[in-house]
Amino acid sequence: MAKYKIKFKRSECIGAAECEAISPDLWKVQSDGIASLKGAKEIADGWFELEITQEQFELQEKVAGSCPAGCIKIERCDTD
Repeated sequence: MAKYKIKFKRSECIGAAECEAISPDLWKVQSDGIASLKGAKEIADGWFELEITQEQFELQEKVAGSCPAGCIKIERCDTD
C-alpha cells in the first residue's frame, strides 16, 4: 500500500485555519495564530513532516489545496 508524507513549512503559515477546519485530527492553530501538524517532526529549517496512510491521503490533499499560503505539500513515498 502506498504511503504519503505531509510536508509543512510552518514559517510560511498565515493562520487561516482552513487545515484545522477540514482535518482537526491532524491540524491545530496554536496560541501564536500559526498552525501545527500534530505528531510531525521538524526535518529542516522550519519544515515539518508526517507520514500518513493511503486512507488519510484524500482528506489531506483537500487540506493542502485549501491552504491560501501554499505551505502544505503532500508527497508519495515508496515503501517496500
